[in-house]
Amino acid sequence: MSDFQHPLDPLTADEFRAVTRLLADAHGVDENWRYASIEMIEPSKPEIAAFDADGAPCERAAQAVLYDRSSNRTFRARISLTDGAVTSFEHVPDVQPNVTVDEWVEADEALRAHPDVIAALADRGITDLDLVFMDTWTYGEVLIPEKYKGRRIGWSDTWVRAAEGANPYAGPVNGLHCVIDLATMELLEIEDTFRVDRPKIMGEYVPRMVPKEIRDADTRGPLEPLEITQPEGPSFTLEGNKLSWQNWSLRVGFNYREGMTLHAVTYNDNGTERKIAHRLSFAEMMVPYRDHCDDHYRRTAFDIGEWGLGFMTTSLALGCDCLGEIRYLDATLHNSKGEPYRIENAVCIHEEDNAVLWKHVDHHAGSEVRRMRRLTVSFHVTVANYEYLTYWRFYQDGSIECEVRATGIMVVSHIAEGAAHPHGTLVDQRTYAPFHQHFLTARMDLDIDGEQNTVYRSDTEPVPVGPDNPYGLSLRQVNTPLRTESEGKQTPNYATQRSWKIANDNVTTGVGLSPAYKLAPSGAFPPMFPDDSPILGRCEAIKHTLWVTPNAADERWPAGEFVNQGGSGMGLPAWTAADRNIENTDVVLWYTFGIHHITRPEDWPIMPSDTVSFWLKPFGFFDRNPSLDVAPSPAKCCTEQDDSPTDGGCCS
Repeated sequence: MSDFQHPLDPLTADEFRAVTRLLADAHGVDENWRYASIEMIEPSKPEIAAFDADGAPCERAAQAVLYDRSSNRTFRARISLTDGAVTSFEHVPDVQPNVTVDEWVEADEALRAHPDVIAALADRGITDLDLVFMDTWTYGEVLIPEKYKGRRIGWSDTWVRAAEGANPYAGPVNGLHCVIDLATMELLEIEDTFRVDRPKIMGEYVPRMVPKEIRDADTRGPLEPLEITQPEGPSFTLEGNKLSWQNWSLRVGFNYREGMTLHAVTYNDNGTERKIAHRLSFAEMMVPYRDHCDDHYRRTAFDIGEWGLGFMTTSLALGCDCLGEIRYLDATLHNSKGEPYRIENAVCIHEEDNAVLWKHVDHHAGSEVRRMRRLTVSFHVTVANYEYLTYWRFYQDGSIECEVRATGIMVVSHIAEGAAHPHGTLVDQRTYAPFHQHFLTARMDLDIDGEQNTVYRSDTEPVPVGPDNPYGLSLRQVNTPLRTESEGKQTPNYATQRSWKIANDNVTTGVGLSPAYKLAPSGAFPPMFPDDSPILGRCEAIKHTLWVTPNAADERWPAGEFVNQGGSGMGLPAWTAADRNIENTDVVLWYTFGIHHITRPEDWPIMPSDTVSFWLKPFGFFDRNPSLDVAPSPAKCCTEQDDSPTDGGCCS
């Protein structure tokens, strides 16, 4: 059935074809249906362990979510690729699956061709339909008009380019929105609520569209070439989807919803292969716009649950997106007919120099310096106007960093001369960008030296002044085990510099500690919603920076499986209502971080990357600095200048 080599390898093109063939034969799935998603059903941890130990076979299986356009019904199917059979096919009532890229494209085409839309645009003086772009967004259940309840609907923004090739997001047609049935592509309603004359602005970023006086300012001066070369090739090895580098080993996966996933992350500690993480991924992204005006009140995107990061992953280009001695992995996904397609260069893998790893200059012994090298595994997605660039980085000291960069183009609105814009920043003439927030939830199935782990809240406290602490100098660390899911709902505390440790209390290291990894709450910020906000109800995951749950195969999506047109209380709040045990068990951490975007003129017309990250750092996992054995850099590591010789040896 397939040429896969490991149970965690992503589905192949032949396997996607097998899914559609089996469903067509068994259940008559044809062109009237849409494949919202097809993804691999990952084997359990015991099954993977058995395969890794002695090659015990694992069933190869897939799950498909399908939408029947003729009946407006959603179905979930399980397909055994090993047996070549559909093993379950069930109707999932009262839900709408994710919107597909095909629907997004078809909605734009249908709306621009509709005579009522053409007339509404002409009434505003817009007659060149080739310059118009209709950007369809999804609905949350609370915002769906009562008369459209139960239908698969979307609402559209209207944008118009100033000229062919110009930036459409610089030309909002304020107050003009369409409501469309995405099953039939029927125009349900045109909302024409207000109008604003288009001001003269500079909203272009493509060089040929940027005014000459800006493009040719020539005050910066040229940059000399910066070349990163590894004449003998990279230091990592890539065998299929298995990646090995500097004691690290992991597998790279990919699916429609999360995009890139990382699996089976281990570290070779002096010959002992030690587990750190079973699976790392992004499980949800919520982007609420914090402006209640007509143009923005519906603008709350769930880019993972409603659309899928995998579907929006873009191909990476050498020298632009990635620099150095690069290795790429392609990704195979499917369109809404279930037909496979390939994203070339979907994942970039390369090494990066990152300044000094450790250094000390001794008065007698001299200097010892080690350069820091890190392995970066990355993928990029384009979500309409925004780009998200995701990097997982692995370091020689056993640390893991997850970094996200947001760039792209802000949503803007025009306003009348002198009008207020209290919920956004003026970024151009009579043009403001609304405040908004980017919440990303990372799902981390950590297995620190095994599956039985306990998470501790770790707070630093000052010791009161007293006989034993007369100067008030002493600090103490208070580590509190989180035993139940209610205790696992955590928020940062700046006053105590709170972090969390994921520890294996069943193991003792050489210095008598329980091996652990530390999660520090960088990039975290509060949701800033009233408790009774129905928008917050759709994604209660953002109420807390950290949630801890026991591992469950069917608990993958913190805002629920079916987010599109979904309501409140799904996902994490529903699961944790049972207040299950999370002590000394197989736990999953759900960490929410992101960007509180108070928009700036400097973010317009294209936004410099805004960078946030968090770290997983070993804390008692090793007996000492694990990077003591990193070799010095080659002797000749300084560039000669003005014929002045270098003596080599600057790194040892």
